Amino acid sequence: MRDDFSLEDDVIAPLEAPGDNDEAEDEFRELVRRQLELLGEDPGREGLLRTPQRVATSLAWLTRGYEMDVDRVVGHALFDAEGATNMVMVRDIELYSLCEHHMLPFYGRAHVAYIPNGKIVGLSKLPRIVEVFARRLQVQERLTEQIASALDDVLAPMGVGVVIEAYHLCMMMRGVEKQNSKTITSAVRGLFRSDQRTREEFLTLAYAPRSHG
Repeated sequence: MRDDFSLEDDVIAPLEAPGDNDEAEDEFRELVRRQLELLGEDPGREGLLRTPQRVATSLAWLTRGYEMDVDRVVGHALFDAEGATNMVMVRDIELYSLCEHHMLPFYGRAHVAYIPNGKIVGLSKLPRIVEVFARRLQVQERLTEQIASALDDVLAPMGVGVVIEAYHLCMMMRGVEKQNSKTITSAVRGLFRSDQRTREEFLTLAYAPRSHG
């Protein structure tokens, strides 16, 4: 399938950088400076002098999904596909997000599939939709549902399936400190929910052995 869109259509404007708003930037820097002090650090020492600015810029980037819009991300990459009724899947979409409980990262892969109902979307748009919701403060359960709902809204397909497999640093670095605990969540709509064979096909494709060639 050819993904027909112009480069201009595929560009997503970044979140406004902290430097674009001097008042907000100053406030953010002071908050980070104060955090460093509360941790027992000296924000005036050489290694930490620029840390408040770096943290502000980094968090703006990591949460840029708040400034993204699904309709804009998809743009003109919706195409007629009369007669196309086979499952479309993009597997192993890398994702990075921040846990809203501890603001520690979680990361993993999303497997996204749908069954067309007259419309298909450019393949690169499925990872883009994942990015819209992953780049926010999140919980994995909600992230999975949001991706499925967004694709359902955009395409009105016969079915949607989303599985996310992720590792959470809030479990790995703190708390139970279990390094190999993987969290798996799923969201299914339409035929993926009502038809057992469709659901089984989706899960089989999602968990098929990875090729290392």
